[in-house]
Amino acid sequence: MELFDSLKQKISGKNKVIVFPEGNDIRIIGAASRLSHDGLVKPILLGDPDEINKLASEKGFDLTGIKITNPADAPEAEKKELQDALVERRKGKNTPEQVAEMLKDPNYWGTMLVYLDQADGMVSGAVHATGDTVRPALQIIKTKPGTKRIIGAFIMQKDEERYVFADCGININPDEEGLAEIAVESAKLAKLFDIDPKIALLSFSTKGSAKDDVVTKVANATKLAQEKAPDLPIDGELQFDAAFVPEVGERKAPGSKVAGHANVFIFPNLEAGNIAYKIAQRLGGFEAYGPILQGLNKPVSDLSRGANEQDVYQIAIITVIQSLANESK
Repeated sequence: MELFDSLKQKISGKNKVIVFPEGNDIRIIGAASRLSHDGLVKPILLGDPDEINKLASEKGFDLTGIKITNPADAPEAEKKELQDALVERRKGKNTPEQVAEMLKDPNYWGTMLVYLDQADGMVSGAVHATGDTVRPALQIIKTKPGTKRIIGAFIMQKDEERYVFADCGININPDEEGLAEIAVESAKLAKLFDIDPKIALLSFSTKGSAKDDVVTKVANATKLAQEKAPDLPIDGELQFDAAFVPEVGERKAPGSKVAGHANVFIFPNLEAGNIAYKIAQRLGGFEAYGPILQGLNKPVSDLSRGANEQDVYQIAIITVIQSLANESK
């Protein structure tokens, strides 16, 4: 079954609420209309209702039953509820006056709806930079216990092939502990998308074939990841061909349970991961779904500013899948 057919079956009728802080963007409006019509999501659009409805009308999008909220014009009781909760969450780091100013930013308003369980997740980033989406999430929703960082992964799909690439969106140069955490968290993500994870930590060296501090970092990160998750097949450091091609894996890393069969690829830094997923997408013809943010207590998804309506639609579905996974724990 095609990936999103399977995901839509899993979330259909669950009535999950997703807040979209960029409600006056036509890509968001179109995706929200489809998600609501398909019975997959109950959207909340943040923005000016008159502007949103005008844009929807011009493009023929039906917003019947979709909640539209303008934070600037919200009832005082609603503003006070969010302000009081944010003051408490920030634990003295921001004054009530500063919090009131923060909540003028729709990303903060949307994040608070998720924090207060008035929404099950948030999708933003079509207009805002990644930092504008991630910062409120880190300050308010925060990372899961035992998790120190947000991780940006991509699901890469072409025909029957499906892989996880990480980190391709957030951590610029993770240390050994960071790479190990990325490996273990990415295995969890793989399982959400029906991938039986075999995790390769990638380098330009395979099992000591080259010497460099970067190689040592990946090798040490592999050992840490294996200690964190001894039940998972994790190996490194591996060159990509050794990780992916069975005959090369057998030759370069004989006896490895991962070499030649990897489907979760952990890159040594953001530069490598970002380049790799775009090469796979543009030259290899893979669909790239993400970045999917892992590690938060509740799901917040960051769109690319180049996203189209279909991207928004799909990322919202993934956000609901993450919300359901949190419930099952």
